[in-house]
Amino acid sequence: MTIQSINPATGESIKEYTLLENRELRPAIKATHKAYHSWRKTTIAQRATLMREAARILKTETHDYARLMAEEMGKPVKGGRAEVEKCALVCDYYAEHAEEFLRREPVANGNTKSFVTFEPMGAVLAVMPWNFPLWQVFRFAAPALMAGNVGLLKHASNVPGCALAIEDVFRQAGFPEGAFRTLLINNKQVAAAIRNPLVTAVTLTGSTGAGRSIGQLAGKYLKKSVLELGGSDPYLILEDADLELAVEKCVTSRLINSGQSCIAAKRFIVVESRKEEFEQRFVERMKQAKMGDPMSEETVVGPQARPDLRDELHEQVQASIAKGARCVLGGEIPEGRGAYYPPTVLTDVKKGMVAYHDELFGPVASIIPVKTEKEAVKVANDSVFGLGAAVFTRDLKKGEWIAAHELQAGCCAVNDFVKSDPRLPFGGIKESGYGRELSYHGIKEFVNIKTVVVGQ
Repeated sequence: MTIQSINPATGESIKEYTLLENRELRPAIKATHKAYHSWRKTTIAQRATLMREAARILKTETHDYARLMAEEMGKPVKGGRAEVEKCALVCDYYAEHAEEFLRREPVANGNTKSFVTFEPMGAVLAVMPWNFPLWQVFRFAAPALMAGNVGLLKHASNVPGCALAIEDVFRQAGFPEGAFRTLLINNKQVAAAIRNPLVTAVTLTGSTGAGRSIGQLAGKYLKKSVLELGGSDPYLILEDADLELAVEKCVTSRLINSGQSCIAAKRFIVVESRKEEFEQRFVERMKQAKMGDPMSEETVVGPQARPDLRDELHEQVQASIAKGARCVLGGEIPEGRGAYYPPTVLTDVKKGMVAYHDELFGPVASIIPVKTEKEAVKVANDSVFGLGAAVFTRDLKKGEWIAAHELQAGCCAVNDFVKSDPRLPFGGIKESGYGRELSYHGIKEFVNIKTVVVGQ
């Protein structure tokens, strides 16, 4: 069985890849498990040396990796370079801090000696999406490998070149053969991988539907899991907001990765007294975003990753318009080749519309008017998702209180857009998943938190 990598900007086939046969899957996992026995015995300092080398390779080959992402899933090269640099950053971060994060913790309980130690678990299977094809993987791999685990990657079927390139980074950096392995398998084979007793844990970034499927399998076979799923992030524009700042941050967030980001701003909940001005400024700023060839340095919005995803997005827009939303920008599939969809703004979005409830995974913004600040918070939380959220206000004390105590999300910002950062834990609640990645919280998701008591 084979899969094809197809350029979404042109519709042309890039390369064909052969998938692993079912009979080849078990030996591949076994080889990674074998690598674990030696890798877990290395010191954190030894692991850090190799992880820093991985970071160096990423920095050296940044442009090539950015072009690869542009070819396979349409990411504009400027954003692609930023993604590669962030991957290098997370490698350097864990190389520097893993020893501190994993240091044993003494506990006084009356015995001669008691402590908590953090031991590796084994092979961690990562099921990853196409939208940030390098970053999503490195943010799992860097802490997992530094903790002494080994990694197995099942990447999205439209980015096999990126998947193999990641494996090659670790190989070039000097990691033992099998310490990080890309498995070119289809979705049906994932169950067999999770079922394999040599796989100890699984992490997924993807849709809520995919999360339910992986979570059920992980539960069935008693495997630890971390799920980072979809989001429909609300951004609250309060009456005292600095609109120039708010529009800049909101448009930037909505158009990151051509709108294909789980933590992109999607629902803009605006107090009515500022709605007209915000909408006018927002639309003008969205108009300025250049859509085109992802290889161009000027491009802000490239193609959507696949034609079917573009078509699904358009159906969501049309369904919302049919329910009464007004389209004040975009909303039409452009002529010509490529899976392009223009920056689009829907306004007067209300409860019961697709644009109110569902995740629109593309450059489409939903403006939802509300009468009061209290209603803004209520609408923000009126969602099955809980990944990110933001609030814009000149009253920083009020904004901090709303972000910390009232918004139901795993990551909240005040007067800024939500972004992942190696130094801060990242993840969601509700149907946006569970568990945390990054920071010291992330490295401890896939370790055995072991209690040791030494008596007299």
